[in-house]
Amino acid sequence: MRHFGHLSPRVRRELFHKEPAEFSSQSPARLLSVALGATLYSPATRPRLAEDVLKQARRGVVSMVLCLEDSIDDAEVPGAEENLVRQFTELAASAPGAAFTEPPLLFVRVREPAQITSLVRRLGPGTRLLSGFVLPKFTEERGIPFLEALTAAEADCGRRLFAMPVLESPDLLHLETRVETLTGIARTVDKYRDRVLALRLGVTDFCSAYGLRRSPDMTAYDVQIVASVIADVVNVLGRADGTGFTVTGPVWEYFRLQERMFKPQLRQSPFTGRAEELRAALIEHDMDGLLREIGLDRANGLQGKTCIHPSHVVPVHALSVVSHEEFSDATDILRPERCGGGVLRSAYTNKMNEVKPHRAWAERTLLRAEAFGVAREGVGFVELLAAGSI
Repeated sequence: MRHFGHLSPRVRRELFHKEPAEFSSQSPARLLSVALGATLYSPATRPRLAEDVLKQARRGVVSMVLCLEDSIDDAEVPGAEENLVRQFTELAASAPGAAFTEPPLLFVRVREPAQITSLVRRLGPGTRLLSGFVLPKFTEERGIPFLEALTAAEADCGRRLFAMPVLESPDLLHLETRVETLTGIARTVDKYRDRVLALRLGVTDFCSAYGLRRSPDMTAYDVQIVASVIADVVNVLGRADGTGFTVTGPVWEYFRLQERMFKPQLRQSPFTGRAEELRAALIEHDMDGLLREIGLDRANGLQGKTCIHPSHVVPVHALSVVSHEEFSDATDILRPERCGGGVLRSAYTNKMNEVKPHRAWAERTLLRAEAFGVAREGVGFVELLAAGSI
């Protein structure tokens, strides 16, 4: 699979200076953690789940979470587990051929550690389509049993399985327990580093602890108590010195028109000609707030995003593509002859590139370029949005 693989080769050639690389569930974890992109959540109770999964794959989704936790009622769990087994069996039976669609990376969000080993045994041949599990309300105390169960499940099925812990516990939010909780989480995920693909932020649970809910006019970063937790998580767990992990962006909850209090957040100048219709559609569906939050995710060290609606996928992926200018700066910084450091003017003649301080940024940028590609010079997020929305 590859990002933007649902577009024709001709369209990709027009958009990309360097096209996104192909990857699979067996690719290196470092690439997969960035390539997750917009991870689309779906309740595991959906009766046509296998068909839904393939439909989303044809629309450009490359990672999905099939949820047995908060998205379904407690009484629905046994039936949802049975449905998952049936739907994985159906997916596994799909024979490669002219009409074959490769499923996305599939993860299951569980409630309890025992579900991991039980589901892996029950999935049988369908396990080959399983990339791992999402672990809710993760702390050191709660997390270790989940990770031990994952290790046992790996041994049972003989296949690499990843964990994606969700950081959403009140202990992480509350100031008096935050440092101790973060330290424990760091200790735990470091011990199981080879199995932890990415860390996900449960911002809805953070807001719930204080009876808050952000409006479509507000990003997670406008809710200061949430922004402070994100900053501390990145501080401890997202470092670029080799000790950190990929931390993914919080969910955007809105997908239909809401009554507005503030002006739209998309400037008109990037949207000219027919693209003005795209701007109007984005604003109408509250996507301008999503676009702003994606930009703030990137600025604060987060990659990808949790998504609860297919319409969110294209904006996340479009804004994940590395611009030609970013690629030019990153490759200049990482040239072998620059290893001694120094300062150079950007090839775009609009900024300073300082080799040593900007090296970690450049390395991360080239990894994102491998996953999402590099846009042609003059191609911006508007063109990528428009193409992805076809």
